[in-house]
Amino acid sequence: MKKRIAIIGGGIIGMYLAWRLSERGEEVVLFEKKEREVADFKCCSGLVSERIKDFIPIDKEMVKNKITHCKIVFPRKSIKLYFNPNHLALDREAVMRKLISLNELVGTDLRFGSMISEIPNGFDRVIFCDGANSFYRVKEEEKIPFRLGAQLLVPRRDQVDYVETYPIKSGFCWKIPRGDSIEYGVMADSDYAIGELDGFLKERGIDRSEGVFHSAVIPQPRFEKESLYFGERKNIFTCGDAMGLTKPWSGGGIIWGLTAADILIKNIDYGERYKREIRRKFYYNIGKGYISNAMVKWVGSSIPFLLPNSVTYDNDFPDMLKSFISLIKR
Repeated sequence: MKKRIAIIGGGIIGMYLAWRLSERGEEVVLFEKKEREVADFKCCSGLVSERIKDFIPIDKEMVKNKITHCKIVFPRKSIKLYFNPNHLALDREAVMRKLISLNELVGTDLRFGSMISEIPNGFDRVIFCDGANSFYRVKEEEKIPFRLGAQLLVPRRDQVDYVETYPIKSGFCWKIPRGDSIEYGVMADSDYAIGELDGFLKERGIDRSEGVFHSAVIPQPRFEKESLYFGERKNIFTCGDAMGLTKPWSGGGIIWGLTAADILIKNIDYGERYKREIRRKFYYNIGKGYISNAMVKWVGSSIPFLLPNSVTYDNDFPDMLKSFISLIKR
């Protein structure tokens, strides 16, 4: 039977869910607090693996640069992680425009400029996709750990095919060539993230006044059994950042969020099964992410000669066994 579904939050995950659910015949209303003209923007690098093409039609003009590998720079050694699949530096606004048009084609009721302060009534299902500071989670007084992400977009052309990352305490700084601009950024504990970024920029002779600066909190799933937030109310769901679902080693959440969205679509009538499948899919990846990240940072800082010069790496769902075998062969 056709269901009436409310989706709170019109980012990539919310728009994707709205499109797919409307496409299969549900009556979907999407509430987005920003007006349509500014709803596209979010503080996010837009660096995502080519797996995004399995979910969203990506046109050529949406891709600003193609990234084949990441250079991790430790004090005494650099290693190259060759991405498999490759990554794309996307024009996030173009991706959002595409999702909006797809929703309009299937008849989604898109309500921009709608600030939600209560759980909406009159719906069979309510899905919260409203980000790290989700209204639903705050209302339920559920707290999850956060780190701070900050980025500076400098208008300088750069189309090299690799990103650079520099491990720091509890996070890392990065440089991403975006074709028509360069992104410098940091993800770390909020107490010192901005100071780390300013130091990183200063070393490269760059001042924040040279570009566009943004910052946002990034949810960090806890390394424990119940590391994600689902809520307890029947027929109310969370997805993406609202659930706290991001990769603990990078803060990236688009592919994980889209994967979770497909699991939700399949289980929209079965809340407990949705939770079980999410746990089965992501808890192992969250745990191994923390372990492998800590291991690589410690080896790179303490005994860097054990690290290989290069390794092929799946940045969405890395295989710890393959990485360990690479270290042994080394």
